Amino acid sequence: MRPRHKSLILLRMAVLAACGAPFASAANQPVHSAHAIVVSAHELASRAGVEIMQAGGNAVDAAVATGFALAVVHPPAGNLGGGGFMLIRMADGKTHFLDYREKAPAAATRDMYLDAQGNVIEDASVIGYKAIAVPGSVAGMIYAEQKYGKLKLKQVMAPAIRLARQGYALTWEEARDFQNDKHLGGFPESRRIFQRDGNYYQPEEIFRQPELARTLQRIADKPDDFYHGAMARELAAAIQKGGGIITADDLAHYEVKEREPVRGTYRGYEIISAPPPSSGGTVLIESLNILEGYDLVKLGDRSAESIHFTVEAFRRAFYDRAEFLGDPDFSKVPVAQLIDKRYAAAWRETIEPDHASASKDLQRPAIFSALEQYAAAHPQPLYTHEGTHTTHYSVVDAEGNAVAVTTTINDWFGSRVTAEGLGFLLNDEMDDFSAKPGVPNSDGLIQGSANAIGPGQRPLSSMTPTIVVHDGKPFLVLGSPGSSKIITTVANVLIGVIDYGMNIQEAVNAPRFHNQWLPDVVNVEQWFSPDTVRILQQMGYKIDIGLHDGSYVSSYWSDAECIAIDRKTGERLGASDGRNNGKAVGY
Repeated sequence: MRPRHKSLILLRMAVLAACGAPFASAANQPVHSAHAIVVSAHELASRAGVEIMQAGGNAVDAAVATGFALAVVHPPAGNLGGGGFMLIRMADGKTHFLDYREKAPAAATRDMYLDAQGNVIEDASVIGYKAIAVPGSVAGMIYAEQKYGKLKLKQVMAPAIRLARQGYALTWEEARDFQNDKHLGGFPESRRIFQRDGNYYQPEEIFRQPELARTLQRIADKPDDFYHGAMARELAAAIQKGGGIITADDLAHYEVKEREPVRGTYRGYEIISAPPPSSGGTVLIESLNILEGYDLVKLGDRSAESIHFTVEAFRRAFYDRAEFLGDPDFSKVPVAQLIDKRYAAAWRETIEPDHASASKDLQRPAIFSALEQYAAAHPQPLYTHEGTHTTHYSVVDAEGNAVAVTTTINDWFGSRVTAEGLGFLLNDEMDDFSAKPGVPNSDGLIQGSANAIGPGQRPLSSMTPTIVVHDGKPFLVLGSPGSSKIITTVANVLIGVIDYGMNIQEAVNAPRFHNQWLPDVVNVEQWFSPDTVRILQQMGYKIDIGLHDGSYVSSYWSDAECIAIDRKTGERLGASDGRNNGKAVGY
């Protein structure tokens, strides 16, 4: 910890304790590991990654092992039937970004979720077979292992196969999730596997998945089978039997994309993050560029003043997200202009020092003709939704290789469809496309026409796997689930470490706040100081306390799984979010 920040941290901890924050004492210490560490949303998955590194694997081997293990022990979000992004920074400084985001099937059409009157059909893109996009997770993990790992796929997949075959004891939360999801019961295979046909699993019962174990073994034995062999035909037939539109040809044409990461700087630190079709890296870096012009330390951690400027930065970056971001294979995305520090400086000029902006009145600075021309050609933003139920994991090995992975099947348990005979859940990623101009759904998130449904197109995402480098060495490995809140969660954690000198666990546990342009509200977690909330309201902000999901209101959101590397000792410091039951495991 930097000495000049010590009093700030002590004050922050006292404030959190006074406000009733549940993570305010001993839980604010990260897990220390001398050599290597994995942080994920499930201890068994983290242990799978560490097992592989102890067997001679590198961080990529561990990341692939963790990913396959999460498909077994964290079925609501870990997956074979979804997609994701993997950011790799090798110890020699070389970086790689793997895009294995799902794709729309060839038969997908722009208006496929509208009725004859042009209205959005409720749940058509969320529940069931027609919500499924072509999955990419298996392709992405195989690609990563074969190109950047050190071991054989069979060895790396062995922990996941063992967990599926032998089973694991369910926690109270896991058993409750299986029982309480009403949509799972609507699909016979899902009801049989996860709800035992109504004879629901109880806490501490062993949950075994023999079909999934066989599927994993088939992938390990013949990696090409999932997209080009018998398994591809079985998967396509199962989807079409339920009324879906994915074909074996769609699977055969799926490909992993290597893309150039988005790069920026923040107060002397290099930020490496996710490029389109994720909006995460672009929005994160644009936000940080705006914030770099303010002395957040002087303003105070989570003071009304520091929150004000941070929210205004988020508001402007999300406004640009709505207009400009989509799949770069189908649309020209002006990332370079959006993350230009001159553009951020122009945005800062529009921020009043003591009053909230109105989202509907934002006027974009006219300093780049490319942005003006694009905005003129795409005048109608589209409302859309991105599922909050993603999972992130971070890995650093003994050599200093670092991997950040965010993966999803979109909603909790995805489409709720389990592939018949194969034992894994399938995504509802088609819901991440824009269904119809001007129609908001549950997340209220707005995106432009670049994210309309199109055959072979990848939907826009907020996933933000991020690696921060200082003096040429990895310093932070970051990421989180949470839909649009992914980006602001990563920003909250990063600012906590860099600006306020928190250790990584303190930064992960600290109360979070969020704004995404529209709806024009600031979400804050429930343990924010009432005085701070009152001052923000006086500045013109509408404050929502907690995360609203229909009639349910949660006090917090997102479980960030992050790593810091101590710059003096080289220790790996793992922080699994106190909001969930994840675990940092190292050696």
